[in-house]
Amino acid sequence: MNDQSRSAGTAQPLLTVSGVTLQYKTPNHIVTATYRVDFDVHAGDRFILLGPSGCGKSTLLKAVGGYLAPTEGQIRLKGQLIREPGPDRMMVFQEFDQLLPWKTVLQNVVFALESSGRRKGKEARDRAMHYIDKVNLTKFADSYPHTLSGGMKQRVAIARGMAMEPDILLMDEPFAALDALTRRKMQDELLALWADTKFTVLFVTHSIPEAIKIGNRILLLSPHPGQVKAELNGGAKDAAFAALEKRIQQMLFADEIEEAENV
Repeated sequence: MNDQSRSAGTAQPLLTVSGVTLQYKTPNHIVTATYRVDFDVHAGDRFILLGPSGCGKSTLLKAVGGYLAPTEGQIRLKGQLIREPGPDRMMVFQEFDQLLPWKTVLQNVVFALESSGRRKGKEARDRAMHYIDKVNLTKFADSYPHTLSGGMKQRVAIARGMAMEPDILLMDEPFAALDALTRRKMQDELLALWADTKFTVLFVTHSIPEAIKIGNRILLLSPHPGQVKAELNGGAKDAAFAALEKRIQQMLFADEIEEAENV
């Protein structure tokens, strides 16, 4: 993974999303998920896509992953046009059933490494154990997924993604299905992990507090179809946290507030 050796102001972007419109078909019509979205992600960023449900956040993440081609615009990683999925972009989903139930924690991570051709044999096992240790699951390396809590399963998914050492880790509301206390713990653990390795993450959420806490950069998307409303700095604390949360709420829901006032 990439260390953040230069500031975002001077470094070349790792990921560039330029004028991206995304559409998909339903039985009755074509839905426009996002419209001409632009943003850059630099090495070491904790970049957040934030917006209400239906604004195209997850669709954008799938396009970065190479699972969906833009109708308009381009997505480039290290200057190369993204045309298909690849091990340089690993995804962590919201669902807990991303693990192979018949394999242990260690076997799940090793399997990803070996099937991708990244590592084999002892080298794959050593790398897998390294990242399992990073997410504090060494004692559970030989456990099967059905014996793990939701938060632990998500840690395995994160370890599996990081073991691949991708250029960017794509996280699609990975903590949304967890209870409030576990979600907060996982947020803290993710930040501690980032502080240790400085990996690059593109993180989707509809939670404003989560976006502020996890992200160093936050892209606000409007309701359907998703368009860029603003980009803000995250990481605020204490009084600044509350002020930024209120500002984001006003920016995201200004149109709804205005319509309600005019009724």
